[in-house]
Amino acid sequence: MSENYYFCLNHHSVETEAGCKAADRLGPYGTKAEASRALEKVEERNEAWDNDPAWNDDRND
Repeated sequence: MSENYYFCLNHHSVETEAGCKAADRLGPYGTKAEASRALEKVEERNEAWDNDPAWNDDRND
C-alpha cells in the first residue's frame, strides 16, 4: 500500500495522512515531490482556467 502526501496550507509543508485536518491541506498526491508543488499546480490551473475561452465571463453569447 502506497502512502499519500498532502500539502498543508497552514504550515506550507508536505505531510502524510496523520497531518493536519483535510480542510487545511491539498491532496492527496502520490509523491512528496508532487505535494511540494501543490501551490504551483494551483497557480498553473488557475491561469489556464482564466484564459480558457469556454469559461470567459466577458464573452457575449
